Amino acid sequence: MLALRLARGAHPLVLLRRLLVAAASGGTGFLLLAALGHAAAHPATATDSFVRLLWCAVPVAATLQLAMSTARTDPASRPQRGMSAAGLGPVRLTMIAATSTAVSCVLGSLVALLAFLVVRGDLGGTATGPATRLLGAGHPLPLAGALMLLAVVPVLAATATAVVLRPRMNARGSGRRTGAATGAGAGEPLTAMDTNSTPSAVPAALPWGIALTAAGLALETYVSRGPAHADTLLPLPGRLIGSPPGVLAGWALSTLGLVLAGPGLARLSGRLLAAGRPGAVRLLAGRVLQEESRRIGRPLGVLCAVASGAYAAVKVYEAAPTRPFGPLTGLGAALVLACVAASALTAALEARWARTHTTAALRRLGTPRSLLFRASALRVLALLVVLTPLTWGIAELAALPLLH
Repeated sequence: MLALRLARGAHPLVLLRRLLVAAASGGTGFLLLAALGHAAAHPATATDSFVRLLWCAVPVAATLQLAMSTARTDPASRPQRGMSAAGLGPVRLTMIAATSTAVSCVLGSLVALLAFLVVRGDLGGTATGPATRLLGAGHPLPLAGALMLLAVVPVLAATATAVVLRPRMNARGSGRRTGAATGAGAGEPLTAMDTNSTPSAVPAALPWGIALTAAGLALETYVSRGPAHADTLLPLPGRLIGSPPGVLAGWALSTLGLVLAGPGLARLSGRLLAAGRPGAVRLLAGRVLQEESRRIGRPLGVLCAVASGAYAAVKVYEAAPTRPFGPLTGLGAALVLACVAASALTAALEARWARTHTTAALRRLGTPRSLLFRASALRVLALLVVLTPLTWGIAELAALPLLH
């Protein structure tokens, strides 16, 4: 009940982010139900239905990332002065954040179930040809299986939120954060992600990320065979469906490598900005980017991985002569892209909130707003200069073995 009251009185921007989580949960739930409907309508092709269900893991992961990013930026999950005396300690706030995330995901899952039944014609009306083929219209839908699949996203999102936001003790066991390292005020409890925000941990992941990306590309090149062919399963890239597991394993390794390398690449961009004898704008932009590399690096790495995968998939589809993108493929791709883009924007908002005190101190020292704006624009430009060619190159290398 407290979580519902906090949600009702939240800022409109906070409500918008929660609605985005609900929409992502609804889209993912619709894809899961589509896989279940296909399995019910085609019991003889269990392997195809299982592959459909496996592909749903990608939008599920994107939805979980968006839910966790939204929970971290929710003001209701941040400890405030006097809240512990009212019985709202760090553990209670974590439970409230997890409950709010679960409520948003359940709302989206219910809307997905209603839309799925309407499109199938179970609530009146007649299903069209594509709905019959893709959603299994006209065949009974197992209620237990539908409810179980719809519960996947709310349960996983609430659990992931509770794990990420759980309070952590510092070295003295006092359960308080230092404030300087995280950008928050003193006296706030540490969370699981805050304890990993040490500057020394960021560059160490960069060589591992590069090594995993290179290993994924090498594995994909080694096991790939023949040109891409059209397929009618989802339809997804037919070359991916008919490939050995090593192709998908190579893509997974490349994606993991980009995610791990994201913080290091962001920190490297900041060091390049501050290299040499920088002026005030370049020095400020480089130092801030280095401090925020851990916070924004992982979402940016995920965004680069998804962008490279989408580019490679488009190249594969262009090589397939007969089959365009299907409706479920388009829904899944749009859902994943929207989730990772929203997660990156949410991480940027979180980073802006974390440096509020620093910005206020600079303003008190007489720093003009134009200088702060130029520094922000320079940070964005530096990230684009470093990440765009890298993403394009990895996408070309990932698609090349599948086209020849």
